[in-house]
Amino acid sequence: MTLIQIPAADLMARLAEFDTIIDARSEGEYAEDHLPGAVNWPTLNDAERIFVGTHYKQVNAFEAKKRGAAIAARNIAQHIEREVIDKPKDWMPLTYCWRGGKRSGSLSLILDQIGFKVTLVEGGYKAFRAALVQDIPRLVAPLQWRVVCGTTGSGKTRLLTALADAGAQVLDLEALAQHRSSVLGGIPGQPQPTQKRFDTLVWDALRRFDPATPVYVESESKKVGNVAVPTSLIEAMRASPCLNLVLPDDERVALLMEDYDFFVKDAEFFCDRLAVLTEFLGKALIEKWQVSVRAGQVEPVVRELLTLHYDPVYRQSITRNFKQFEDSKIVAPYDRSARAMDELALSIVGNPD
Repeated sequence: MTLIQIPAADLMARLAEFDTIIDARSEGEYAEDHLPGAVNWPTLNDAERIFVGTHYKQVNAFEAKKRGAAIAARNIAQHIEREVIDKPKDWMPLTYCWRGGKRSGSLSLILDQIGFKVTLVEGGYKAFRAALVQDIPRLVAPLQWRVVCGTTGSGKTRLLTALADAGAQVLDLEALAQHRSSVLGGIPGQPQPTQKRFDTLVWDALRRFDPATPVYVESESKKVGNVAVPTSLIEAMRASPCLNLVLPDDERVALLMEDYDFFVKDAEFFCDRLAVLTEFLGKALIEKWQVSVRAGQVEPVVRELLTLHYDPVYRQSITRNFKQFEDSKIVAPYDRSARAMDELALSIVGNPD
């Protein structure tokens, strides 16, 4: 049989055709980013790659290839015994590695000889990544964006969740970035994805949207924590109609106390994060807040954070960056509860314009 190769540009719309997408790179490469839905079958794991690479430099290429082939053969045998024995004859896998195809090619050759119809990504992950970066603007352009704006604590994320539950199309960039998009927005125990991984997650979400109906997204900055929103997407968001989500200050403070409960539970963590704001608000105020937090007085600090920092910054940013904000429609739930957000979401979905 002859192995089939597919150009990365053609693959973008054909991922669903394959029963299993196999990433033959090491676990470290896979963790950095991978094709949507891919499983990791390393031909060489991280340690083995280092071993073979060191042999390549310190001995010679021929000896390194022999050792690499022996290791790869053992690993491929284990993958087949673990994953392939129960596969039917019509199973159709897609394989890829970094670029040259040696690692995925070795695996594919054996699968092909067994009798499976195997397809390799031409140019590997590197080519897919380049095609993805070029494809994002194409996917963004036809979509009808509705930008959910609102001051910190107004419940934008809660409304997005309610909109998704109501059947609307939602792009939750903070969920993809695993960050709440502010100086204090890092989530304990949840490291952010790499930039490449974030881009792939965004692309994977974009390709599933129907241009015929609106897509709701929060009014994010250019960066969500450490990852950057694709330029074409942020530009489209900033030129799109806005919804201005309004919630009373008492409700906003209570919402933040609920959603950022880890600050309430861990005073030192909160104090450490507050220190980041010293350059904006001054050492005296930050130290005052830290004393209050350590004394268990978190709510007054949250209230002052809103009035002295987040609200002024928000007002400047939103009017400067979102062209249609001045004409935005005000949407106001009766409180911060899930029920209130659900009712508001249903009314928005029922009257999207």
